[in-house]
Amino acid sequence: MDMRLFEYALEIYKTKSFTKAASHLHIAQPSLSKQIAKLEQELGVYLFDRKPGSVEVTPDGLCFVKQAEKILHMRDDLRREILERKEGIRGELKIGSTAITGGHILPPLLKIYQEQFQNVSIQLVEESTERLIDLTARGLVDVSILSIPIEDSRLTTKIMLTEPLYLVLPKELKQWMPEKLKQILTSTNLIEQNALPIEDFSNCPFILLKQGYGFRRTVLELCARGKFEPQIAYETSSIETAQSLVGHGISLTIVPEMIVQRSAYQPNLAYMKLDSYPTRTLVFTYNKERYLSMHAKALIDIYEKQKLKLNQNIKL
Repeated sequence: MDMRLFEYALEIYKTKSFTKAASHLHIAQPSLSKQIAKLEQELGVYLFDRKPGSVEVTPDGLCFVKQAEKILHMRDDLRREILERKEGIRGELKIGSTAITGGHILPPLLKIYQEQFQNVSIQLVEESTERLIDLTARGLVDVSILSIPIEDSRLTTKIMLTEPLYLVLPKELKQWMPEKLKQILTSTNLIEQNALPIEDFSNCPFILLKQGYGFRRTVLELCARGKFEPQIAYETSSIETAQSLVGHGISLTIVPEMIVQRSAYQPNLAYMKLDSYPTRTLVFTYNKERYLSMHAKALIDIYEKQKLKLNQNIKL
């Protein structure tokens, strides 16, 4: 069976259109229709249900395209592995991360990586956690840096680091603040000297990351352990925006330690520990069913060998 037929069927499945698929594949639409018809005749089943204005995959067709996708992945992985064995570490490495994490973790790591592998072109993919899980599972990103848990059976993980979480508060007293907090807000070192239970903030307005970000789930689970649902004042895709809103006294938020270290100079913000000492764990994650490129292995290896130095640069 011609490998191109797998590509044809998969493209029709994705686009739900023979016309669009033909355009993407750079072939004539009548030729594509003829090829698929011959394939269906060979298999003895219909792969697609042709309807006016749309094309729907049949149950047999769905089985075919799922297996075809696996075969094409195996082909691509084999090509990449053979090429790497021949030419070494070169080409392109796609690294996924949220903007929040990537902005702190990646710069010192990539500096070392590119000094060692100048023939590798780095492509950064900044998306939500939910989107990155999908891209990594589909093999469209080589490796992503995300926080656990990651609930996709196609993916495996390798732990990078674990860091504490902190409350971010406005230093100026606000009516919505609990009395305990008001009493200690004049402290010069909130991080070291004070820790309050998360449930003390059950009646406070929160700023959370938007749906699809893993850190949002981390915060919601933390609040759930305190037996309350946070009162969400604002949602954003940027922790920097969240901190700016906090600085203007609108509400509070929660951030990982790497953000605290980079933001400690902000005079209108205060950072406080929680008495349950919550943490988040960052991991490298990649598709365990796909070939892990030498590019990606080298990135993980560099981090492992220089973890202490890199974490100091991140200021953990």
